[in-house]
Amino acid sequence: MYDQLRPNLGHHAMTFDQMLERVRYEGAYPTRERAAEAVHHVLAALGRQLTGDERVDLAQCLPVEAALTLTAQIPDTQQLTGWSFVKDLAARTGVSPAVARWDTGAVLAVVTRLAGPDLIARILRQLPDGYALLFGQAQLRQPEPAA
Repeated sequence: MYDQLRPNLGHHAMTFDQMLERVRYEGAYPTRERAAEAVHHVLAALGRQLTGDERVDLAQCLPVEAALTLTAQIPDTQQLTGWSFVKDLAARTGVSPAVARWDTGAVLAVVTRLAGPDLIARILRQLPDGYALLFGQAQLRQPEPAA
């Protein structure tokens, strides 16, 4: 049986060049090359964390080049918290955690616009604590169960 195509859920479809310009603006990067580097590093790291329908739906919202970076990654067996995600990204790319956090915020701000609020909410429900702030969202705490 053939898989049904899902509609592009993104609110603001854009080309990869437009995405790079948007990330360059968000991150105040001096060059397109630096913005492209941030996009590839952050989306590769996110691709190691996302699975299932959220991964597929997010890939459909992104420009092809960005989607390929996301989906080329094999998901890790252990999910990282938001802060561990940033530290892992810093270690893999050889930058400080502050730079990795900056890159993550710049890239995910654009990804959030492309994906839309419904998909971002689904992604955040799948990921461990700490990702909401990386996506520019409020980090809401779930009530603790009564003992």
